[in-house]
Amino acid sequence: MIVTPMVRNNIFLNAHPAGCEAELKGHIARLDALSPRKDRSPLKNALIIGCSTGYGLASREVAAFRYGAGTVGFSFEKAPSPNKTGSPGWYANKAFDRHAEERGLFSLTFDMDAFSHQAKITAIETAKQKGITYDLVIYSLASPVRVDPDTGVMYRSVIKPIGRDYAGMTSDVFSGKLTMAQVQAADESEIQQTVKVMGGQDWELWISALEAAKVLSSGCTTLAYSYLGPPMSWPIYRDGTIGKAKEDLERAAKAISSKGIGSGLRAFVSINKAVVTRASAIIPIIPLYVSTLFKVMKERKIHEDCLDQSVRLFAERLYRGKGVPVPVDTEGRIRLDELEMGQAVQAEVQSRLAKVNESNLDVLTDIEGFRNDFLRAHGFGVPGVDYSADVDTL
Repeated sequence: MIVTPMVRNNIFLNAHPAGCEAELKGHIARLDALSPRKDRSPLKNALIIGCSTGYGLASREVAAFRYGAGTVGFSFEKAPSPNKTGSPGWYANKAFDRHAEERGLFSLTFDMDAFSHQAKITAIETAKQKGITYDLVIYSLASPVRVDPDTGVMYRSVIKPIGRDYAGMTSDVFSGKLTMAQVQAADESEIQQTVKVMGGQDWELWISALEAAKVLSSGCTTLAYSYLGPPMSWPIYRDGTIGKAKEDLERAAKAISSKGIGSGLRAFVSINKAVVTRASAIIPIIPLYVSTLFKVMKERKIHEDCLDQSVRLFAERLYRGKGVPVPVDTEGRIRLDELEMGQAVQAEVQSRLAKVNESNLDVLTDIEGFRNDFLRAHGFGVPGVDYSADVDTL
């Protein structure tokens, strides 16, 4: 079939198979173009929990195609049908395994609920069957729901403020229309459920299971991703339901590290830069803020996407050399958002946001760049792809 973008209210409803593969190939080419690494990394095998898009996929790409590591990935994707495309992650996973095999790299991807006990059992059995241990465990799940594997209770996450309703300007990614979005404050059940889904409980369950099975390498590193952002975003993000979940991730990192002292296991939360994700397109104020941030950072030639951030995470934080500690802030967190949160950058972003309207949106912000990233995350707008051609979606 010929596949064209289907978007409703900033939510993508489909993906382009050839475009998703071309985007991944482009990432591999960017990694190949980097200067050769001179260090000897201890990274041999990585487990990526939430491997199909965003920072999870970028981490896996860097581990494999930059560091030569074998990778095992988990994600829960929508498979294609004769009349509908699959999710972008479904195509990205297939493409990743194919290109890893071409490079002679060990790669296995499991399409299953990563919150389940079975996923953890599968990761353990895979390690034992292959005779490997995991040197790096990335926890990068982004899901609207989680089923408790013991009770069967389904929890749902929400993106809501806490304590008071929120109103903020937001932008339609494709029309450029600015509207005032209003979000009701979360109740206590919604807060607790969001922490259950997006917090650190399942991360702890993963590491406990892997440790008990003795499939973690001595000195293994595990990390989860988070975001802080500027104060203007805090009511809907850091001080909201998602923020509570991210606080629980930080709690989990400290708990995991304290339990792993004897084995050298280290757990970190990495605070990363704002990028375009499926979620960032629908959170009030975030598309407008990110579009403005992109414009300012590109003008200063310091813009980074998920792949750039992951390259820097590995080279400048995790694997700086044997015995070299990972640099962290006073809360023990890795910070990769220092360019975004620089005083001059933030001052310029806030100045532009105070003046932006529909008539100057294309001048003061990079709404086009946001739109392009959003398209490419779903396989559209990728250079070199013939979008008028029939493609096999299965």
